Amino acid sequence: MPIMGLTGNYAVAHAVRLARVQVVAAYPITPQTTIVEKISEMVEKGEMNARVIRVESEHSALAAVFGAASGGARAFTATASHGLLYMYEVTWWAAGARVPLVMAVVTRAIGPPWNIHVDHQDIMTLRDTGWIVSMAQENQEVLDLTIQAFRISEDPRVYLPMVVGLDGFILSHTRAPVDVPEQEVVDEFLPPRRQPYVISPETNLVMGNIAPDDIHFLMRYSMSEAMEAAKKVIEEVDREWAKLTGRRYGGLVECYKCEDADYIAITTGSWSGDAKKAADMLREEGYNYGVLRLRFIRPWPTEKIAMAVEGKKGVIVFDRAVSMGATGPIFADVAHTLYGSNISLMGVIAGLAGVDMKARDFAEAMRMFSSRVEEEGRVYEPRFWLLPRRYRGRPERVKEVAKRWS
Repeated sequence: MPIMGLTGNYAVAHAVRLARVQVVAAYPITPQTTIVEKISEMVEKGEMNARVIRVESEHSALAAVFGAASGGARAFTATASHGLLYMYEVTWWAAGARVPLVMAVVTRAIGPPWNIHVDHQDIMTLRDTGWIVSMAQENQEVLDLTIQAFRISEDPRVYLPMVVGLDGFILSHTRAPVDVPEQEVVDEFLPPRRQPYVISPETNLVMGNIAPDDIHFLMRYSMSEAMEAAKKVIEEVDREWAKLTGRRYGGLVECYKCEDADYIAITTGSWSGDAKKAADMLREEGYNYGVLRLRFIRPWPTEKIAMAVEGKKGVIVFDRAVSMGATGPIFADVAHTLYGSNISLMGVIAGLAGVDMKARDFAEAMRMFSSRVEEEGRVYEPRFWLLPRRYRGRPERVKEVAKRWS
């Protein structure tokens, strides 16, 4: 297997090539654009046998691959931020139609004010749609997860579309060594495309027409059951990929030093590496931390989280998104998972719009949480804003800036 220096976006493109995708719809948006540019280059050079459709909008991009997948083709597109919001209607159609397909979402803040840097506000909008939603930590996982996504999406127990999330610029435009498998390895791992039905001019079949209320209800129930079944499929796929490549990620979650930890930090995405470094730093200070990295946001890994935090003193959740008037979205799901337990719980909102979160920033919040638990007993704080470093401890400055920009 060759080692290549690839950006996260190029890792996606190579995975799409190896998956023998047949139809790609392309519409540019920062920081996703180089994914479809690279795929187009591969097709032009004859390295990939696929049809690239240049469309007029992100809505059309997803509509095009939805149509291609409904017709029997293995299909892919990519987007980010406002592009994903423009696609939002079609995400529901694709999931509700139970059409297997894969999309990369390069996470990026949503305006206004205009911002092209990373947070998770965009990808979190997919939680209720019926898409499987995954998040990678680094570029090797981006490639592996994209290949796995086709296998998961096309499994007859699932038949749901899947998103591979990678953080804008931090992964998408940063180059790292990536072990790219040979085509024969991927062909052995990824069987020919499977899907529940094919729409063509020769078939007497329509999808998405008006249905009785109870049928709509039962289809939603079926999607929910398929999402639960996807948990087992994801674990199986992770194990099988490890047999072929030697790389195993843990399935739904990755647990870093969780077994002997007193406290658990829950994260997702690229900043999980900084959280792990913070845990190592804090262990030297006597704070016994582990990190539970969520590789999948949907299906929600309820059982894995409950097992990882059992018997711990506290759980701190880091969200790179916020549901205004409530909490961070990951915190809300964690709190639901731990409902009825006496474990201390804190939700931290940080890193929005690309605000840098270094290991020392994670350590600051984790240290504060552990100290409060030791002093106060049980702590429950759903929404703690970890402000950019230059504003911490300066409430008057925060009010001044907020007033100027509001």
